[in-house]
Amino acid sequence: MSVPAPFIIHQLSSTDAHLMEGMLTMFGEAFADVETYGKARPGKAYFERLLGSDYFIGLVALKNGIVEGGLAAYELRKFEQERSEIYIYDLAVADGHRREGIATALIQELKQIARARGAYVIFVQADFGDEPAIALYTRLGVREDVLHFDIAVPPDEGGAG
Repeated sequence: MSVPAPFIIHQLSSTDAHLMEGMLTMFGEAFADVETYGKARPGKAYFERLLGSDYFIGLVALKNGIVEGGLAAYELRKFEQERSEIYIYDLAVADGHRREGIATALIQELKQIARARGAYVIFVQADFGDEPAIALYTRLGVREDVLHFDIAVPPDEGGAG
């Protein structure tokens, strides 16, 4: 039996637009949604601002310099207390590199970042039927069954109120 190649976890910074591009490509393939993650991709300046912000957290798992896993999260500062929550927006591992501990390592690194930022919880959603994700999150946290609603934003009619 072969041993998987080692990986490193890297937190993205404003100079890592190329790695953000790699993460988006990997997300598109892993989620079988290449159009969403590739069609209207932002430019380098947008990535530099996002990756340099204090609210976005991007982590990648690199093997031989190639993005094989990624995590995109947002820090949500609370209003009722001086604390924050971290929301994992996307987490994926490339098909050929699953079951190597990459997703767990990404979450463990996020826990360290959350602690340093004073966050008190990390939360994530999983889709019904996504058994690998549900199993991972069940091992790492407490399940809450909630309802999720998308509220559409009307298109801009060209004038500001």
